[in-house]
Amino acid sequence: MSYPNSTPRADLPRLCFVSYRKIREFAMPVVAEYTGRAQIEVVDGTFGGALAIAQDRLDRGLVDAFVSAGSNASILRAGLQAPVATIQLGGFDILQALIQARRIADRVGVVMYGRTIPELDAVKDLLNIEIVQQAYQTPDDARQRFEQLRRENFQVIVGSSLVVELAEQAGLHGLLAYSLTSVRKGIDDAIELARVARLEAGRYEQLNGVLHSLQDAVLAVDREHRIIALNPPMQRLLELDTDALKEKPLDQLRPELTLRATLDTGQQESAGLQRLGGRDWVVNRTAIRERGVIVGAALTLYDAGRIHEADTSLRVQQRRRQNTAKYQFDELIGQSPDFLRAVQAARRYAQTDLTVLIAGESGVGKELFAQAIHNESRRADRPFVAVNCASFPESLLESELFGYEEGAFTGSRRGGKHGLFEAAHTGTLFLDEIGDMPLPLQSRLLRVLQEREITRVGATSAIPVDVRIIAATHQPLHDMIGQRRFRQDLYYRINTLRLALPALRDRVEDIGPLLQALVSRCLERLGANIDGHTADLIAPWLPQIKRYRWPGNVRELENISERIAVFLSQYAHPDEIDYHALRHDCPELFSDASMVDADTDGASLHTRAMQALEACGGNRQQAARRLGVSRSTLWRWMNGPLNAPASVSPST
Repeated sequence: MSYPNSTPRADLPRLCFVSYRKIREFAMPVVAEYTGRAQIEVVDGTFGGALAIAQDRLDRGLVDAFVSAGSNASILRAGLQAPVATIQLGGFDILQALIQARRIADRVGVVMYGRTIPELDAVKDLLNIEIVQQAYQTPDDARQRFEQLRRENFQVIVGSSLVVELAEQAGLHGLLAYSLTSVRKGIDDAIELARVARLEAGRYEQLNGVLHSLQDAVLAVDREHRIIALNPPMQRLLELDTDALKEKPLDQLRPELTLRATLDTGQQESAGLQRLGGRDWVVNRTAIRERGVIVGAALTLYDAGRIHEADTSLRVQQRRRQNTAKYQFDELIGQSPDFLRAVQAARRYAQTDLTVLIAGESGVGKELFAQAIHNESRRADRPFVAVNCASFPESLLESELFGYEEGAFTGSRRGGKHGLFEAAHTGTLFLDEIGDMPLPLQSRLLRVLQEREITRVGATSAIPVDVRIIAATHQPLHDMIGQRRFRQDLYYRINTLRLALPALRDRVEDIGPLLQALVSRCLERLGANIDGHTADLIAPWLPQIKRYRWPGNVRELENISERIAVFLSQYAHPDEIDYHALRHDCPELFSDASMVDADTDGASLHTRAMQALEACGGNRQQAARRLGVSRSTLWRWMNGPLNAPASVSPST
């Protein structure tokens, strides 16, 4: 049985949601949300039946992508030549299900497709709950696993749709392990897969259209290899009149165009390359058959230059869709003086095309600032391409940045590949963690910045590029120059405009607004129903949170916010919240060693500041740069131990 969510429209991506009844009923409200965005057919199907149903839809051309969960998703991926998006079981999903199960019983059985979840062993201690896990591969296997738990008197079973149905049939409590958020993510993934599938299909259709509209040069020969037909473009290319060409063996006129191998074997040759008449051509050789017997062969020459232009245009369009910057300055949260100064400087830099070096610790938001600079620049409607220089080995990073020619190395893609500099042409290239770039690549990068042109790996000719560079690092590049780990000439080339981003511990007044926004966002994503404003819910923890060092900066705050949101999601009313219990989920926030207000810590920071000042001859700006902090932070360190708010009191 199928359940369409909307009237069919040719412009919408066509999805088929193949599922068990239970997850279908659970997901229908989410499916309804996508009316107008996708045409979704929800089909009841299980194991082998699911594959047959999906293949039927595929054979009839009714679907662009499938979405499913658990065993059905595995079967569809293995059995279909079509994109399949999986509704993933996330940690938040299983945790929410276990929290709900804990309200019913203190013994819970978990039965999931594929494998057990080792991480649940840690969760059961936090929830004070007994958890027994089982994994199945087939429906019969699932029933056996379920029966084992039932015989052991488990009254609550968490698992897949099949398992929940078995539990309800047996009069037990069955809780679906998936969340609506997971369903939305699965449908979003399916929409993207459908978009890419349509894009690829359209790309090949468009390319074929281009080929057929070209002035292609075509000729045909008979079984004796004599020319029997040719069109005007081929005639002009061979520079002979029609009468002189016809009935002549082709290899007598142009041996390089011979079709004898095609006549002998019948094998088709596609996309060969041929130099003729001072131009490059793509060559196709095809046998001509009558009743299965080879009676001749055809030769088609396509203008390689025009094909390359068409293909490049398609690639650029795809790159522009993929390489976009999301963040604007108005989305950056913060009111501390150091943060506002950084935003003001970044806005000024956005109005220029000069290279920017963003310095700051890991997790302070360097890429967010880079995207905001791009989006406020004159290049805002052009590509924004980001690459982490620390995430690739040297050989791979070189080919990623500069691209490569066909045959440049073993395993290289046929036809070569555009590099990120070419992808960012007319836009912005963000080089994150540039301090980790190998020295040989630093030399190549310097040349690109000087000459404004790149040379692909394996190529000899240069390609001009118009790219604005924004680089970022958490490394002390100035010190690395002295250690011969970073080129001095490259440093001065990228350090045209410098933007220093403050660490989170240096903008304590921003922690509250950031935490509130992040927790609110996560609670909404979780579908939590707790009453009250987020600011009031997190207020008792704020003094303790502000005392934390935040070595991971805003990125770490995002992780902590997720944990706090999951912790709060188990409650329905603020009066129920056990604020002391958070120390089990976020132990780092309650460790004395991680607080910034200890006298010994303040003394240590004071000592570091004075040592840096001495090493820099009293120059505060150089000392701050050496320590990787702002001048205001250096001033606080120089003037004694840090003062911080009190921690959460036991009575809170």
